[in-house]
Amino acid sequence: MIDAATGTVHASAGQDRPRTLLIGCGALAREILALIEREGWDHMELTCLPAIWHNTPGKIPGGVREKIRANRDVYDRIFCVYADCGTGGELDRVLEEEGVARLPGPHCYATYAGQGSFAAMAERDPACFYLTDYLVRHFDRLIVEGLGLDRFPELSEMYFGNYTTLVYLAQQDDSALDRQAQAAAARLGLAYRREMTGYGELERELTRVS
Repeated sequence: MIDAATGTVHASAGQDRPRTLLIGCGALAREILALIEREGWDHMELTCLPAIWHNTPGKIPGGVREKIRANRDVYDRIFCVYADCGTGGELDRVLEEEGVARLPGPHCYATYAGQGSFAAMAERDPACFYLTDYLVRHFDRLIVEGLGLDRFPELSEMYFGNYTTLVYLAQQDDSALDRQAQAAAARLGLAYRREMTGYGELERELTRVS
């Protein structure tokens, strides 16, 4: 059940496990809920902040703090399902003050691919632009419209001129999403590569805190 006022997905808490709130990025919500359902983590609940905040990451630390303080007395545990996500360490400062842990790493690309694998991938070819399932589904809204490319197409060269390849880090083996990702690469004038990651370290970290 979704609480319309807070955006929290509620489940019946397991009797023998601590009631846990996951404060997540909206870009990870689909995958988090799939893992909760698949694993039967009925003691875990999810509330999300808007995925579009990745375009303005300065909003993320304050938004996470508000969620923590609004729910601290309601749950036994809170876990932040964000990486740093462009906050420049500000999210870590908030989480240290509030006593809450988060996903490891700099962003969700590394979370899905695995920290070591992503670092090696970026080292081999630093001129890659990355998409996940969520970003493929919402490419037009978040990338094309979000960056103003629909209104000012000349900005495409400024944003993407130094990239050579679009790498789709796929959570699902979905041919329709693959076609959408290929179309996104063509829209940006980039070569295309697909890497199947599944849920990667997102699954491992949620299993650890479950």
